[in-house]
Amino acid sequence: MNEQDQDVPLPGAAGEGQVFEITRIYLKDVSFESPLTPQLFTGQVSESPEFNVQLNAQSQAAGDDLYEVVLSVTASAQLGSQTAWLVEIKQAGVFKIAGFERAELAQMLGSFCPNTLYPFAREAVADLINKGGLPSFYLAPISFDALYQQHVEKLRRESAAPEDAG
Repeated sequence: MNEQDQDVPLPGAAGEGQVFEITRIYLKDVSFESPLTPQLFTGQVSESPEFNVQLNAQSQAAGDDLYEVVLSVTASAQLGSQTAWLVEIKQAGVFKIAGFERAELAQMLGSFCPNTLYPFAREAVADLINKGGLPSFYLAPISFDALYQQHVEKLRRESAAPEDAG
């Protein structure tokens, strides 16, 4: 067996036998809508759009030490009460993760894997909007590490909060 055939330990991983491997990255679902065309192209719309971006990451077991992580991104532009455009992407990946404690595994699935998928989702969103003939739109970089820590802290506070007696 040569080096290329072996599982590669995660850089900086402390434990023996810890494995992180990207098995596959793929676009699971995609949708693009631009209901205000051709008005957007003919100067019939004069107000500036309000942009909205929503993110969600979910994971599930996909086999022995395999996990599917799906990063959902919904980006839209609103002109008053009307939707100018809407993009929905589900960027997914299958990851082989082994040898990590439960808390480490949760952090890998909730932070490290979405961080890995996000650049692919950003590119897909920008490409769809560009192909729709609309002005360039780029999603800002996101720290999934910080989002994960906020999520863990929220769960910690909720579990520590005394239950209502009423």
